[in-house]
Amino acid sequence: MLSPVNSPKKRATILVVDDTPENLVFVSEMLKEKYEVKAATNGQTALAIVEKFSIDLILLDVVMPGMDGYEVCRQIKAKKTCCDIPVIFLTSKSKAEDQEFGFSVGAADYIKKPLSPPITMARIKIHLENKASKDFLADQNEFLESEVQRRVKELSVIQDVTINALASLAETRDQETGNHIVRTQYYVKLLADQLYLKGKHPDIVTPEFITMVFKTAPLHDIGKVGIPDAVLLKPGKLTAEEFDIMKTHAKLGYDAIVKAEDEVGAHYPFLSAAKEIAYGHHEKWDGSGYPQGLAGEDIPLSARLMAVADVFDALVSKRVYKAAMTNDEAFEIIREGRGSHFDPLLVDTMFDLKDEFIRIAETYKD
Repeated sequence: MLSPVNSPKKRATILVVDDTPENLVFVSEMLKEKYEVKAATNGQTALAIVEKFSIDLILLDVVMPGMDGYEVCRQIKAKKTCCDIPVIFLTSKSKAEDQEFGFSVGAADYIKKPLSPPITMARIKIHLENKASKDFLADQNEFLESEVQRRVKELSVIQDVTINALASLAETRDQETGNHIVRTQYYVKLLADQLYLKGKHPDIVTPEFITMVFKTAPLHDIGKVGIPDAVLLKPGKLTAEEFDIMKTHAKLGYDAIVKAEDEVGAHYPFLSAAKEIAYGHHEKWDGSGYPQGLAGEDIPLSARLMAVADVFDALVSKRVYKAAMTNDEAFEIIREGRGSHFDPLLVDTMFDLKDEFIRIAETYKD
């Protein structure tokens, strides 16, 4: 494998800046056998060349009329497009403070005048090799970063496809669902976004959390794939025994996701959110829900969000065993459940967003 320094490439281009023509000729003659050479007799011309051409290294005189070498170097280092070009000062100044100042404005090295060709060529070679290595690493890092971004995007797409496929599977078992999955997904996001804007539960409600609950909300009823048709598709009110069977869908959904995690031998945030929502969206604030009988903030926030969204959508949707309620009737039932069925904060948040809830219901109506 070729190293970054020894890889075949075009000859390096060196810009020589000196206000004395004789010095320019001397340095150019020294370099021309190995390098492409550009020349400038003042700082303004040097800056223009740097803007126009690809320069690999600059040999820069310090003492020049008008703009001196320090200012030229400072301006080069201030530009993102050329700040990585190594600058070597050519000077007769030998005081330590002069060199210190030169390094402070961005110089890579100093070569004292009169120039020694062997020393000058050796120093140029070292700095060009260092630059080639840095450029190679920068290119590698850029490639790796783009590859990571590509993989992340690919995994995100796979994740979304998997979630949607599983949600669609559950939907095929329950023919009354319609756009219920889509509506509840957007209700949940609407509530979570508002909590974030209001600074509520800042330790939980982050942009990542909002993304996760939005993506995994469609899996809230995935456990219904395990409910017998006689119960799931019954065109009427369920008996107490049938309702007990229906309630098992929360645990069935949770168990299915846990089994999937165990099989891959890893745990991911989006699966944690999916488990919380599937298992806890029928829990109630006062502890009277199922399957665990959790109460208050012991119920995961993701599940509490889903509970509000799920019940509201069920109320305003038509079912074979009931007519759809009006929006006002549904909101009133949600209000009555504040502090008993639902998290009071989420009910208050929902009422701040009534128009948006209605808009989602209309946009994605069955």
